[in-house]
Parts: sequence; C-alpha cells; structure tokens
Amino acid sequence: MRLSDLSRCFQGIIPSVIATCDAGGTPNIAYLSQVYLIDERHVALSRQFFNKTQRNLDENPLACLEMVDPLTFQAYRLRLTFLRSEKSGPLFDQMSMRIEAIAAHTGMTGIFKLIGSDIFEVRSVEKVEGFLTAAPAESPGDAPTLDGRRSEVRGLQWVSDRINRACDLESLLAAVLQALQEYFYFSHTIVLLYDEIAGRLVTIASRGYGQSGVGAEVEIGQGLIGTVARERRLLRFKNLDSDLRYSRTIRRESSETGCAEIPLPGLSDPQSVMAIPLTVGNRLVGVLVAEDRDPVRFSEWHEAYLEIIGNQIALGIARMIDRAAEEAEAAEPDPATRPLAPPTTAHAPVQTGKMAATKQHTLIYYKNDDAIFVDGEYLIRNIPARILWKLLEESQRTGRTEFSNREVRLDESLGLPPVKDNFESRLILLRHRLREKCPDLQIVSTARGRFSLQKNATIDMIER
Repeated sequence: MRLSDLSRCFQGIIPSVIATCDAGGTPNIAYLSQVYLIDERHVALSRQFFNKTQRNLDENPLACLEMVDPLTFQAYRLRLTFLRSEKSGPLFDQMSMRIEAIAAHTGMTGIFKLIGSDIFEVRSVEKVEGFLTAAPAESPGDAPTLDGRRSEVRGLQWVSDRINRACDLESLLAAVLQALQEYFYFSHTIVLLYDEIAGRLVTIASRGYGQSGVGAEVEIGQGLIGTVARERRLLRFKNLDSDLRYSRTIRRESSETGCAEIPLPGLSDPQSVMAIPLTVGNRLVGVLVAEDRDPVRFSEWHEAYLEIIGNQIALGIARMIDRAAEEAEAAEPDPATRPLAPPTTAHAPVQTGKMAATKQHTLIYYKNDDAIFVDGEYLIRNIPARILWKLLEESQRTGRTEFSNREVRLDESLGLPPVKDNFESRLILLRHRLREKCPDLQIVSTARGRFSLQKNATIDMIER
C-alpha cells in the first residue's frame, strides 16, 4: 500500500492520532494538527504543544500513527521511526504558513505556532481490519472525473477565452467568476485586488453571496486571506468549521478594525476554503478565494490546477490595469482632459434629472476620516471617496456630467501615483457601492476611458 493512495487521510478532516512510549514502555496518545506527506517513505508531523511526545521520542524513536479516510471511514496504521526535527526551510515554512493563518483568525498569533516539523521514516503501512463492520466500496482517487468533454486543458481554455474576450476590468472579473462556476462548479468565490497606496486588499467582485461585500478590506497578513497575500502561496483548508470557524471569526476581526463598515462576504458555515494568490512575477495583483460547505470539495488536484488558472487570471487583470493606465497617459490632451478644478468651500444642492423634485439624498464627506456617508449610512472611503467628491464638486460648479479617466488621474489632490495606478478598479468599486447604497447617483461608462455622472435626485453635499 502506497502513502499516495491515502491522500484523503492527509487532509486532516478526521484528526490523526500518534502513539509513543518512553524508555520504560509507558504509552502516550496525542492528536495531531498536521500530517504532511513528503514522499512514499517519509511524513512530517507538526510539533506545537506535544511535550510528552517529544520526550518519548528522545528516549524511543518508534511511533505509531493512525489515520482515517474521511469518505470511507477506513483506518490505516503507519509504523514510524523518528529521524529529525526541522525548524527552518521550505517544509517548515509550508507547514508554518497554515498554522499562522489559523492563529491569525483565532487571535492566537505568537501562541499557536509551529515549533518544528518532525520528520519520520515510514516503516510500514497497513489497513486496520475490522475497523468497520461493513466497509463501503472505496471511491476513486482525488482527481475529479470531468464528464463529457471536460478536461484540464479544456478548463484552462474555458477560462483563458473569457479573459481574452473581456473588454474592461469589470467584465473580466465577472467573466472569470462565472467561468469558475460553470466549469468547476465553484458556487462561492471572491476576488480581492491589492491597493498599493493603501497597502490593503480590497474586495472588488464576488459571486454566490446575498451581498457582494465590494469594498471590504483585508490587511496584508490578516487572517487566511492576508496570510496568502503576504506569503504569495496558495492555502487550502478542509473541515474548516471545526478548525477555525472561519466566517464568524473574519466578521469578528472586521468589527475590531477600521473597516467594519463593509463586512467581507462569506458562508456562515463553510467547510472548505481555498485562497489563491494572484501574482505576476514579484508583483502582487490580488487574491482569489473559493469556499464550499463540502469538507472535501477542494483536493490536491485543485491546488495544482488552480495555481495555473490563477496565473492566467493574474496576467489578465495586470494586463487590463496596465493597458488602461497606458491609454490614459498616451491620450492626446483636449479640453476634457485638464485637471479638475480646486474644491470649493460651500456646497449648494446638486440637482439634475426628472426625479430631482421628488427625491433627495444627503452626502456627508468626513475629511479627517476620508469617508463619505449617504443618508446616514457609510458609502465609501479613501481615494474612491475623494474621486466622487471631486466629481460632484465639478458638476456643481460647471454643470458638467461627462468626464475622462485622464483628467481625474491628473488631479494631484487625489493622491494617485503618477503612472500605472489601478484607477479602473477604483471606479468599479465606486460604481458598485453607489448601486447598492445610492442608485439615484450613478457613474456610467460611455466610452473607453470616459464616463458620465448621472443624478436622478437632488444631492445635498456637506463637508465636515
């Protein structure tokens, strides 16, 4: 029997158990946080709090490990010999990353951590007979069977085709999430893009949730998503509900930070989560997150394959961002591409559209917090808030409703970098937030690099 045939046992859905004895033969039993498959002859166990196990291994290097298949419930027994403990290196980093992500979610950073990766030689593997009264037929291996014409190559083609056909960043993100649902049956997905100025990940698109959560922010290094962004490596969690109560914890963390206004979307009872860093070389573009209620929804096959898909998505996003920035820089100056005028000190109501006489909204810009509230509810903050306020001021001052990306980018007061800023994603974020919180005020694309400010109500502007 090969260790690779037991790949489901290594997912940790049912905790494994290790038995050791001291020099006098007194046994000790402990549950394991991680059992990591190195190759067909070696495994690594995570050492965190196993003081008695460590003392026993120092006296007697022999151990017995019991693992259970989460689908068939068949138990397997591995006879082990302790070889060494590693406290640095690629294996240690890989195992430590998962534990650090759990600790970040549970408030145990610095306490719940990996002390060492204990390497064991596997002397034998045996099936535990009689463990089940009537063992069900074992299902095939981890690799999913894709029905009909589905295959790995066709799946890559499916996603790549939608990326290539997208005309802008917003349609690209929507097409990618739709393709993941249609082809891979990923029903709950989120895309967060990296905002270099703010140093945070910002939710820009989601699929399968009641509320989009667009605008929700995650600090680099915060929780599972922030850890994936910091380390630039994929993480896959199984049996998540019993592992770290992901959804409830991320909401608790959000409420303790300054971005509690927009909760991160997520299932209330996820069992599997996979977070994939979107990178181009050393450049962090964002993070793609998929979750499911099935505890064995994501397998090792998904890890390898979706890293390839993630690279395609990252390249598509980066290309769209860079192209929009280059087109804005290369555009010929015209009367519409001058910088916006300086802000005024007083604001009269902005009134346009047929519904202006009957509808009215109050927008308050809190300058110190760099945030806008509409009718008492949080709308947006940071650069998108400054953009919206500047557009409203310009419309009030001149009556204009048509604008270009270039003229907004030329406005130094907005704090945009001089080249290749992800300006398009800021407009996407602003459009989504207005649709959700103030549909009478909209930003509508009219041509490549151009948009209009459409108001169907009286807008009272107050700056504090």
